[in-house]
Amino acid sequence: MSRNPLRERLNEGKPTLGTHILSAWPTLVELIGHSKQYDYVEFTAEYAPFTMHDLDNLGRSFELMGMSGMIKIEQTQYTHQAMRAIGSGFQSVLFADIRSVEDAKAAVDAVRAETTMAHGARGRGRLGVGMRRDVGTVRTGGSPAYVDALNEVVIAIMVEKKSCVDDLDRILDVPGLDMVQFGASDFSMSIGKTGQYNDPEVLAAEKKTIETALKKGLHPRVELRDPSQAGKYLDMGVKHYCIGWDVRILADWWDTKGAEMRGLLGGAAAPAKAPAKAGNY
Repeated sequence: MSRNPLRERLNEGKPTLGTHILSAWPTLVELIGHSKQYDYVEFTAEYAPFTMHDLDNLGRSFELMGMSGMIKIEQTQYTHQAMRAIGSGFQSVLFADIRSVEDAKAAVDAVRAETTMAHGARGRGRLGVGMRRDVGTVRTGGSPAYVDALNEVVIAIMVEKKSCVDDLDRILDVPGLDMVQFGASDFSMSIGKTGQYNDPEVLAAEKKTIETALKKGLHPRVELRDPSQAGKYLDMGVKHYCIGWDVRILADWWDTKGAEMRGLLGGAAAPAKAPAKAGNY
């Protein structure tokens, strides 16, 4: 079974750094890996088109570059996409749309093996034996090493709905959770303040999420558009970050550089819209 670099760093108490891609082109993972700056890559599948073949190819690229792969999935796909991503070589799953204790338990169930071997702090799940890339297709499936590897998969959840924040203590007590991330965009929408990321209620919910996770020995993770935004989170004790999105990097470049070139050409195109200063994306 492949080693899980993200789990290793969490176990050692070390900080972690990831970045996001929405493109399923595995060469992007190689480019990120060659930078030698990142512990894992998050494939934000909740928003992206992809096939099962794409997941296998991404899994190969993670292994080639010695990084972990994380996949973000939306609620209606918890069981299916978590199972297929892990089978392709992903070693972490980020579950969106957590609203209740039952949702958090369903997230853990979608990752762990259904066996008495899996009892304990990391939870017991619903996964059976598979013939997929993670077990060499037919080589180590159904072995104790397979169960151990499922126990090592890093489970992250999004705290982004009002009901989740309201019941956060009980939700974060669900065995098996590792990382916790606040989602200001969805939370602000859920309380009728869409896009008001600096509203006191939104900021208070973010602070509660981070402080509660730390109190319970979990790992809060923060998404940042730019490292200049990290200061207040570092002061709060956050050690885990995921920075940048491939699509945002491209959009910002096309906006600014296109406007510069139009200026040189004396073109009459409308000026590029300045990048937003607030929000996750």
